Amino acid sequence: MKKEIQKQIDPIQAIKAWFKEFGQVLAIFLILNSFVLASFEVPTGSMMNEILPGDFLIVNKFIFGGTTPRTLPLTDIRLPNFKFPALRSVHRGDVIVFEFPGYRDEVKANPFAYYLKRCIAIAGDTLKIDNRKVYVNGQIQELPRNVVFDPFETRPKDYAEPRIFPKGSSYNEHYYGPIRIPKKNDIIQLTLNNIDQWEIFIQREGNTLDYSTGKIIINGKEAASYIVKRDYVFGMGDNRDNSLDSRFWGFIPEEDVIGTPLFLYWSWDPDITFNHFVDKLASIRLSRIGNLVK
Repeated sequence: MKKEIQKQIDPIQAIKAWFKEFGQVLAIFLILNSFVLASFEVPTGSMMNEILPGDFLIVNKFIFGGTTPRTLPLTDIRLPNFKFPALRSVHRGDVIVFEFPGYRDEVKANPFAYYLKRCIAIAGDTLKIDNRKVYVNGQIQELPRNVVFDPFETRPKDYAEPRIFPKGSSYNEHYYGPIRIPKKNDIIQLTLNNIDQWEIFIQREGNTLDYSTGKIIINGKEAASYIVKRDYVFGMGDNRDNSLDSRFWGFIPEEDVIGTPLFLYWSWDPDITFNHFVDKLASIRLSRIGNLVK
């Protein structure tokens, strides 16, 4: 019998080969995650019953233009990013995943986060909500298939919700608008009486603003109007009476929409911790896995 001679493997070369393969896999993952598909876990019930807390979604990022990473992987540290051309614009009725712009009185969200809502109006539309009924450009809009209303949550027409957007308006979540969704190159007339409503919006577009002297100063120059730089959309949750959305914190830049969910690939109860692993497994919602999001 001939003895087989086993080739000795150089451990350093083996480690180098492993890191090379790992780097290739990581590069492929980052490319797919940035430009094509991504996974998204739903933390809240604002989109019930279309999407439940604990649902895991595959998101199509390619349709609205993939981007280079917006944050350093596994952190909330923001990175400069480049967005590729979109295949199409956001449509009314699309469920969208987007970079949260921040609460009503924040110029920038802290920490960085992705939110999930349904687009109900796009740039240039005039939106009005009258006793929960949504009108866009004067036309009543069809309700989403799984919309939820709370019969015990009622708002009278003359009630001004203090948290509502824009600041100082007389709106509430059941009686809202009319309000125009800003479109690129729109001209907003500014006065000392309405500057409170537009202050954060103008600053979110990258401008400096001061009106403490009794004059409106934008980027160091006195201004009586402002030209909008970007297109925006308006998002609401399907769980209409239990959703903090554009009614409360404002417009969503269309360029910050990263994708639309395709389907659910996993679902379980997010309130059960892994310390109770058997109960966690028992909470798996098999009937939801594979459901399309509409």
